[in-house]
Amino acid sequence: MKKSNQQLTTIKTLFLGLMVLILTSFSEVAAQNDPVRLGFIPLTDCSPIVMAKELGLFKKYGVEVVVTKESSWANIRDKVLTGELDGAHCLYSMPFSVYTGVGGKAGSEMMIAMMLNVNGQAITLSNDFCGKVGFKQMNKVTPVVAAKLKAEKEVTFAMTFPGGTHDLWLRNWMSIAGLNQKAVKIITIPPPQMVANMKVGNMDGYCVGEPWGGVAVKQGIGFTQIASQDIWKDHPEKALVVNKEFSEKRRTDLVKVMKAIMEACIWLDNPANRKKAAAIIGKAPYVNAPADVIENRLMGNYDLGCNQGTEVYSNDYMLFHKGGMVNYPRKSYAIWAMAQYVRFGYLKEAPNYKAIADKLILQDLYEEVAKSMKVKVPNDDMKPFSLTMDKTVFDPNNPAAYLKVVKR
Repeated sequence: MKKSNQQLTTIKTLFLGLMVLILTSFSEVAAQNDPVRLGFIPLTDCSPIVMAKELGLFKKYGVEVVVTKESSWANIRDKVLTGELDGAHCLYSMPFSVYTGVGGKAGSEMMIAMMLNVNGQAITLSNDFCGKVGFKQMNKVTPVVAAKLKAEKEVTFAMTFPGGTHDLWLRNWMSIAGLNQKAVKIITIPPPQMVANMKVGNMDGYCVGEPWGGVAVKQGIGFTQIASQDIWKDHPEKALVVNKEFSEKRRTDLVKVMKAIMEACIWLDNPANRKKAAAIIGKAPYVNAPADVIENRLMGNYDLGCNQGTEVYSNDYMLFHKGGMVNYPRKSYAIWAMAQYVRFGYLKEAPNYKAIADKLILQDLYEEVAKSMKVKVPNDDMKPFSLTMDKTVFDPNNPAAYLKVVKR
């Protein structure tokens, strides 16, 4: 009888295990049939995701994708972390900001699958500064700001997310211009709300992606003081960031999504396609901004405002592929971003740079996708580099040495 009971228990255990396995398999199959949900913020550099949808590239690679407009980067963060979004167009530095506790709950993991673009952001100043400081006149910024502070008027600049790319370009611009960052106020405003806030006088300047720099010029409320590519040519900007569980359980779908977006990036880098792209992403469901402003800055033609004329960028405007140089997610750039958090006082101590970059960047997956599409994988990761305007050398293998000499 005892032996019979043991056999019965064993059979029950095996049966329950089999049922769990079957239910898990059914669950995974059902998940594979769910559409992939990708979010974006209304910015020109959401183009790879939008155009992959509009050109039918997701369908070409056999994956159903729902694309949704989100209200802010914080909204993107929360939805990616909870799985409400499987992935999103995202500030490349946001996963590191969130993980280190600068812009979210420390230890929260958002995964970088690939990069979407370089360049194409700008620092816009209010027309109150018009005639006092012009395009790339960095040495004139400090006296103008100092004069306003001396008049006992608060100087306010805006960016879009703590530790995000716009925050880093703004702070690097201030450092290069010699501004005391503790003397000014820095606020967080979602990208589409920048122009409206400038119009009512809520800030003196802001850093954000296009088209909101160009829109300020078109509306006559601000002018371009500098483009981000002047600070750092071909700097990393937006990335495809995905939910961790999605990257693990739906790897096949993620690969399909990445292939579609890669093809869209290649398509976007053909100048002949940019007029069509501008017309599409300018529509209300996407960026909801004048197509001519989007197109001009996509083509590298910058009306600077403030009677400064036009600046033409020929090889350092917004780029989406550049033979694979753009899309590769470099760990060295992740380490640079985290070093800025230490530099500018967000973090009191240096994080474990390399371990965090290794954890959050799906570099092996990217290399697999790139090779399957015959896209060249760069071999420059983890090599020293310098920004265009700040010539200080950054060695990703030794951030501490950089922090000893860099300006705050």
